[in-house]
Amino acid sequence: MNEWPQGRSGDQSGNRYGRGSSAEPEGARAMPHVRRDAGPGYGRSEPPLPPSLSPRRGGGNAPQQSQGYDDYDSGYNTGQVYGGGGRGGRGTGGGGHGGDGYAARPRPRWGRRIKWTLITLVVVALVASVGTYFWADGKLRREVDLSKVIDRPATGDGTNYLIVGTDSREGMTDEMKQKLHTGGPTDSGRTDSMLILHDGSNGPTLISLPRDSNVEIPSYVGSKSGKQYPARGRHTKLNATYAEDGPALLVRTIEYNTHLHIDHYVEIGFAGFANIVDALGGVEMDIPQAFKDKDSGADFKAGTQTLTGAQALAFVRTRHAFASQDLQRTKNQQKFLAAVAKQAATPGTLLNPFKFYPTLGAGLDTLKVDKDMSLWDLGQMFFAMKGVTGGDGKSMNMPISGSVGGNLVWDQAKLKQLVQELNNDEPVTVSGN
Repeated sequence: MNEWPQGRSGDQSGNRYGRGSSAEPEGARAMPHVRRDAGPGYGRSEPPLPPSLSPRRGGGNAPQQSQGYDDYDSGYNTGQVYGGGGRGGRGTGGGGHGGDGYAARPRPRWGRRIKWTLITLVVVALVASVGTYFWADGKLRREVDLSKVIDRPATGDGTNYLIVGTDSREGMTDEMKQKLHTGGPTDSGRTDSMLILHDGSNGPTLISLPRDSNVEIPSYVGSKSGKQYPARGRHTKLNATYAEDGPALLVRTIEYNTHLHIDHYVEIGFAGFANIVDALGGVEMDIPQAFKDKDSGADFKAGTQTLTGAQALAFVRTRHAFASQDLQRTKNQQKFLAAVAKQAATPGTLLNPFKFYPTLGAGLDTLKVDKDMSLWDLGQMFFAMKGVTGGDGKSMNMPISGSVGGNLVWDQAKLKQLVQELNNDEPVTVSGN
């Protein structure tokens, strides 16, 4: 009996196993139809089979009924053996693949994406920070050599910064001098403000030294000549020592008259001061009482207002408009410097590169510091100044007991107690003028 379907009798025509096929052993018909070249990734990159060669959906091994066996099996003879259900060539049916025989697209690996995004952001921030550090460090003007200061007092606890504002016109054009009401020569070599900032474990203390303070000039070594000058018992105004031999003699005189060790020196001129304020977009100040001063160009109404660089310079320089003159000016200087530090430390400045870099650049271009000053030291000074405004510290004038020849005389008893508390890094209990 012929067991083959109609049209597929077991004749000797050579087409027993499909058109164009050579004779094959009986076991070949029983083998599962598996592609010999199918691998683990099969089904992901190859195009779908044409309908004439595709198995039925649902994962069966039987060919489509609309096509003859010979049509389906023709691929076997060229190595294209099919079977196993889905396109993946593994198992039958789904098995992690779609019911249509296609492999499912892998899900996005969000954990890996987030991790690499964070790593990229950290690397960018690190590179930017390192770049900013070297850029800023290269702009810092380390021009003051405190090693030339002789007979220095012992260091105490905490850090003492001497902050000096000079009337230097360095880098100023005639137009800027007129705008800022500075006048005078290019560099008259005088100090308009001197402050000691102590940064310690009990909070910062800011002490103003009036420029008209009566001090004794000690022996010293000339910063340029290297010659030693003996003490002659001379007394003069504190700011005159800067004019005589610059920062080194100023530090030497302050240390001699206070017995307080100065760790770091920071100086800024007129132009630098105004440029920092303008880079910040102005500084907001609350002026309790209106005042004018033709010498400084000050003309302020009472109330809260934002000062430009020129207005800020006039504010900190004015003294003739006040009855206490220099003492009131030092209080205004403290108030303004603290306001600058507070505004510069806001997120709107620190996180805004269009404001942060101009402000930092304006300051570094004009600051003169000692040779041992690092950017870290400068940053510590900045945040200590901010702490004075934030209520974590104290601001005061040097205690005054009277005057002689128009110069202010320091109260020696209070000065001794003040220096002792600073050296021991104790809370300051002395009150100033």
